[in-house]
Amino acid sequence: MKKVDQFLLIVLLLCLFPLTEVMAQGAMHSVSGTVRDAQTGRKLPQASITTSESHEATVTNADGRFTLKTQKPVDAIYVSCLGYSSIKVSLEGKSTDNLKIKLSPGYITLSEVIVSAMNPLDIVLAAMDKVHDNYSRNNELMRCFYRETTQKGKRYIYVAEAVTDLYKSGYNRLTGVDRVSIEKGRKLVSARETDTLGAKIQGGPTLPVTLDLVKQRGILLDREELEFYHLRMEVPVTINDRPQLVISFEPAVATDHVLQRGRMYIDRQNLAFTRIEMALDMSDEAAAAACILLHKPAGVRFKPRELLTTVAYRYDNGVSRLHYLHSDVRFYCEWRKKLFASPYHVEAEMVVTDLLSENAEPISGKSSFSSRDSYYDKVQYFTDPDFWGDYNIIEPSESLENAIHKLRKR
Repeated sequence: MKKVDQFLLIVLLLCLFPLTEVMAQGAMHSVSGTVRDAQTGRKLPQASITTSESHEATVTNADGRFTLKTQKPVDAIYVSCLGYSSIKVSLEGKSTDNLKIKLSPGYITLSEVIVSAMNPLDIVLAAMDKVHDNYSRNNELMRCFYRETTQKGKRYIYVAEAVTDLYKSGYNRLTGVDRVSIEKGRKLVSARETDTLGAKIQGGPTLPVTLDLVKQRGILLDREELEFYHLRMEVPVTINDRPQLVISFEPAVATDHVLQRGRMYIDRQNLAFTRIEMALDMSDEAAAAACILLHKPAGVRFKPRELLTTVAYRYDNGVSRLHYLHSDVRFYCEWRKKLFASPYHVEAEMVVTDLLSENAEPISGKSSFSSRDSYYDKVQYFTDPDFWGDYNIIEPSESLENAIHKLRKR
C-alpha cells in the first residue's frame, strides 16, 4: 500500500453506526465542573480528568466543562492539561457538582541550551525503539466515547455520537488486529434539503485504530519516512507534571506522501510519545484533496482548506495508553450552477473513558465496525434526554446544545 493510501485511513468519514441495546449499568456517582486558567480565567478545553482508584476518565469540552461518572465514590480527581501543572482536587466534604478548578502554567528547569544541542532525529528514533517498553504489551479492551459534528457556515447540520468498545492488541505486536464495536449510537440531521452534503471524507468511529500513530508507523513514525522531514527542537513543556521534549516537523522535500507538519511531545524520562499534533500541508490543493476525499457527486468541486489532527496518550502506572483523539477538517463544496461555494467544518473527537480488561479477547469481525461501514438508516435520532445514562461522554458545549435544540424543533 502506498504511503498516501495509508494516510487516507486516518481522516474522518461522515458515516454513521449501528445501535445495539445495552443493559443499564446501575447507580453511578457523578463529578462535574469547569476548568480554567488560574491567571487569565480562560476556559481550558481538552483538560484530562481522571481518578486514582480506577481507569475512568474524560476530557473537558470547548467550554472547559466536564462530567465524570464513576462506579464508586471517589475521594479526589486529578486534572491535567498541556502546559499546566496538574492538580489533585479533594472531594471530601465537598459538593461534587459544578466544581471550579483552576490550573497554573507549568514550568520546567530543563536548559534550553541543552535542548538545542540534542539531535531531534536521534530522540524520535530512540522513542520509536522504546515503544515496546512504554506501551501496554497486553491485549486490552477499552470503553470510548466518540462525537462527530458537521457545520455549514456557522450552523450545525449534523451531529452523531457513539459509545464504543476498542480492542487494542499489545504494542509489542504492531501487526495485531485492533477493532472497534459500537455499543450505542445516535444522530441528528438537519431536515433542510439544501443542507445535504454529498461529499464524504474518511474515518469515523474507527479513528482510534487508524490514527494510533505509535502503531500506524507508516503515517509518520517510519524510519524511511522521517528522512523526508525537517525536525527541530522546540521549547520544552510539561504534561501531567512530566517534562516533555517538543520536536517540530515539516516536509523537507516536495513529494506526494510527505504532507504533514506539526509537533511531537516526548516524555523526557522514558521517551514515550505523549502527544502528536499534525496539520496537512495545503500548498498542493489536489494532493490535499486526494488525502481527504472519499467520494463526491458529479458536478461538485471539493476545495480543502484545513486538516488538523491531535493524538494524545496518557501515562498510567508505568504504562502509556491511547487517551484522546481530535480531528478538524475545513473545506468548501462548490456546486455547479450555484454562484457561491459553501464552507463546511467537520469535527470529530474521541476519549477513552475506561479500561475494561487487560487480558481481552479480540472483537470478532462480525461484531466490529469497519471504516467502510455506513449505517445511516439504522441509527436512532436524538429523542431521549437521558440517552447516555451512566456512560461517560464528552459534555456537549453550550453552542452544540443550542444547535441540537434547534435541529430537534425542525
